[in-house]
Amino acid sequence: MSLIWDSLIDIQNDLIKSFELTGTEIQEEGMDRFNQPGWVNRVWTSEKYRRAHVDVVDMRESHKLWMMHCCIFPHTDSDAPIFGFDVIAGPNKMTGAFCDLSATTNPDHEMIKHFAEITSKLEWKRERELPEWAKAIFSDGMMAAGMVKEQEEIDQISKAVDETLNYYIKEVGKHRNKSDREDGRVAQNRYGHYQRQNPHTPRVMKSLGLNEEDVDVFVEKCLFPELDEELISVSGVPYKVRRRDIKL
Repeated sequence: MSLIWDSLIDIQNDLIKSFELTGTEIQEEGMDRFNQPGWVNRVWTSEKYRRAHVDVVDMRESHKLWMMHCCIFPHTDSDAPIFGFDVIAGPNKMTGAFCDLSATTNPDHEMIKHFAEITSKLEWKRERELPEWAKAIFSDGMMAAGMVKEQEEIDQISKAVDETLNYYIKEVGKHRNKSDREDGRVAQNRYGHYQRQNPHTPRVMKSLGLNEEDVDVFVEKCLFPELDEELISVSGVPYKVRRRDIKL
């Protein structure tokens, strides 16, 4: 039994519970390809947020590793930031844990400032240095911790993510109609563009035994789907994702 894995699975369950309470689960085109043994992808949408995605690769038995990605995008007419949480962990340590509220059209948004207050209280034995692609999109208050194995640090991460998630879900819907939709679309696509520059994500996923072509298509097309200019309505919510030459 691993206390680290238990703590992270608790976070996963809290994320899913929150999305089930506030949103509607949807089946994105092509996403069923990336629900396999040990690999789960689920997506929700709501009046509060445009897209909430939980991506888990559970290879604890075969590779002694567990990784999760969660991202919540506001609607394009909102100037609210993007919620992101990523973590990869073995049984005895988290090699990396990252959480941020990243700007869309308003870099001085009150939600980003509140998040910075949350993370200002955190202390790590080892902070992770951010690469250039990350510095282009993440806030100054970003939580970036490496080699986390002390219980105190594990508890800090759990508490910070929980507090940030609850705050985000409560506040994000209040900022609709504060941004031009085209500006919001461009800002969210910019975030996805830089996220796709991260070489670590596909490298780790492939090392865990996932099919290389599946990983490449997933990262390029489905992890951060690019928004087209024209939006359509799904369950009354403006929503569309682009699937450029995806192989089903």
